[in-house]
Amino acid sequence: MSSAYNPREASAKDPAILLVPGLSGSGPGHWQTLWEQHDQNCSKVELGRWEDPHRNTWINNLNLAVHRAGRPVVLVAHSLGCLLVAWWARFEQQAWQERGQPSPVVGALLVAPPEVDFFPLDERISRFAPTPTEALPFPSRLIASRNDPWMGFHTAQALARRWDSTLVDAGDCGHINAESHLGDWSFGREQLALLLDRPLATPNHPASQGNSASSVPLEQQSVSPG
Repeated sequence: MSSAYNPREASAKDPAILLVPGLSGSGPGHWQTLWEQHDQNCSKVELGRWEDPHRNTWINNLNLAVHRAGRPVVLVAHSLGCLLVAWWARFEQQAWQERGQPSPVVGALLVAPPEVDFFPLDERISRFAPTPTEALPFPSRLIASRNDPWMGFHTAQALARRWDSTLVDAGDCGHINAESHLGDWSFGREQLALLLDRPLATPNHPASQGNSASSVPLEQQSVSPG
C-alpha cells in the first residue's frame, strides 16, 4: 500500500503542483481549494472566465502559469480542467520541443473528466470538443468515479486508454467535487504520491480511504459494469 503525499515534507526540489479547476472554478469545500490552503507547494491556476470558459484563453493562461513556475510542474486537474490539460499538451508540448527545450510538465493527475462530445451535461463544456485523442506526452493517472453523472465509467476507461493514462477506480464518489464531501481527499493525495514516486505519510494524511478504490494497469484491469 502506498503512502500519502505529505505537503509538510515537500521541498524546493519537488515539482510545483498546479491545480487546474474546471467550470466555475473550485469553491469552498472542494479538495483543490483545501490542498491549496494546506500546501504551500500547491497553487490554483487562474484561468479566468470561470462561468464562460473559452478554450484558447484557458490554454494560454495555463501555459503562462507553467512558464512562471520556473521548475518542473505536475498538473492536478479536475473536470473540464482535464480536457484543458489534453489541449495544452497538443498545442504547447510541440512548441517546447520546437524550441529544443524539455517540457516542464512532468506528470498529470486527471480527476473526473467530463463528456464533452456527446450530450454534455452543460452546453458550455462542449466548447472543448472534440476530446483530444493523442497519448499524453507525460505520465498521468486518470481517476474516475463509477457514478459520475458527467462521464460514465466505461467512457472514462476508453479515454484513459487513448491518453495512455493509468486508470484509477475511485468507487462511488459522484463527480469527485465539493458535493462528494471528500474533505482533504486523502485518496487523491495517495495518487499524487504515486505520480510523484515520492511515498510520504503522516497521521493527518492516512494512506487510504478504504477498499472502495483501486488502481491497476489497464491491461490487467477487469471491471464489471457499474
